[in-house]
Amino acid sequence: MPRKYLRKFLPSTHSMKEHRHLRLFGSVLHHPNLWHLNRHSVAGGVAVGLFTGLIPGPLQMLFAAIFAVVFRVNLPVAIFTTLYTNPLTFVPLYLVAYRIGAFITGKNSNMHNLYAEFQAESLTDWLPAFFQWISSLGAPLLVGVPILGAILSFCGYFVVRGLWRLHVIAEWRHRQKKRKSLPE
Repeated sequence: MPRKYLRKFLPSTHSMKEHRHLRLFGSVLHHPNLWHLNRHSVAGGVAVGLFTGLIPGPLQMLFAAIFAVVFRVNLPVAIFTTLYTNPLTFVPLYLVAYRIGAFITGKNSNMHNLYAEFQAESLTDWLPAFFQWISSLGAPLLVGVPILGAILSFCGYFVVRGLWRLHVIAEWRHRQKKRKSLPE
């Protein structure tokens, strides 16, 4: 059922081949796994999206698309999954990444008054203040972000595979019950 619903929103292979802006990529975007909804390509797309979602700024979607093409996983799912990072979740995720990096590197994980360090008086000051705050966190953050991305990616891949399997088993049992209830 969810696959049929999602198919309405995904482009067809033919429309991708004929799209004038995508022709410059040649046959790179024509691999079936980039567009089909199967457990491998969707789980891989979620994994790619979770990993690249921690990349700052608009680059996360670009890298999700590149990794999806390289690993031949579902491209729209990979791009959509990067949206788990947003202004509400980005700072807590980076704090977790910092803690992981501080643990791995052995550097001091005592984060002194982060609120005082990360203050912006206006919306236009927010982005420069954020990047200054990120750069002040240093090596633990640079080590922690890829590790957290790998952990999220690994967990996301197997959660999607498991949920997909449970859905298939439930559908199979439903069909079995339906067949048994039919008069012979």
